[in-house]
Amino acid sequence: MLKYNNILVYIDPTQEQQPALQRAIEIAEKNKNTKITLFLSCYDLTYEMTSLSSAEERQVMQSLVIKENQEWLDTLAEPHRAEGFAIGCQVHWHNRPFQAAIQLILREGYDLLIKSTHPHSRLSAILFTPTDWNLLRKCPIPLLLVKAKSWPENGNILCAIDCKSVEDEAHHSLNEAILTEANDIAQMIKSNIHAVNAYPSPPMNIMMELPEFDPIHYEDGLKKFHQKTLNDYAQKYQIEPENIHLEQGLPEDVISDVAQDIKAELVILGTVGRSGLGVTLLGHTAEQVIDKLDSDLLALKPEGFISPIKIDE
Repeated sequence: MLKYNNILVYIDPTQEQQPALQRAIEIAEKNKNTKITLFLSCYDLTYEMTSLSSAEERQVMQSLVIKENQEWLDTLAEPHRAEGFAIGCQVHWHNRPFQAAIQLILREGYDLLIKSTHPHSRLSAILFTPTDWNLLRKCPIPLLLVKAKSWPENGNILCAIDCKSVEDEAHHSLNEAILTEANDIAQMIKSNIHAVNAYPSPPMNIMMELPEFDPIHYEDGLKKFHQKTLNDYAQKYQIEPENIHLEQGLPEDVISDVAQDIKAELVILGTVGRSGLGVTLLGHTAEQVIDKLDSDLLALKPEGFISPIKIDE
């Protein structure tokens, strides 16, 4: 199913190359009805603070900056428009780009946000900017963070599944959303789907406090439970047995290690908000995993997620 029909592409004005735009074009090539919108947020504090200009003059200066950026976006879009792709442009004056992007999503109903990430200068992993983290935490639609290279055919998609919470309906629904999304993308770009889950080691505090505790029996039972749950998901979504990965360890380590081992082009995971004051934060595991990945990342929110960002009145 070609499900991405209305894509918002976050353009980085500091970069000469725009991998996010290229990824959007690759997706649109599979579905000619896809509409792409290029988004750019610009802001200059000096235009707001100057006391030598009236409000009208400051507005004129802002309009000129917006116009210049609009013309630049049009130059990015024009070669692709000439090939028949429907590409619009949106430039907004806002001091918080992530907020402007989310407000645009809420107003116009996009179904995918694509943004480029930056390789770290010293490490192979991706360096996520504050804007990336804010989008991961608050964006209400699927967020695709991409590197420079394209998706090859017959590449690998890795789905991070949470088996320990299968009886938790919210986690189960998110697992199914991850696998459904992977199936849709795999059909679109002819990729292989893998699933990964991590199960924990026996808790040290119980081993020390209860002499009769049998860690081998406990570990064996836990592994069997996780293996059965993972196998059930794999069977339902037609994942080949050799593409099922169950390892003991911390999820952030297991997921990133498996992604590296299979040379995954894309990792799909869910981001679950915490309650109370931490409602806008990613779950701890997701934060740790994301920080270690060296692949494209598709982050999904659970059903019913409401972004803390609201549309300006």
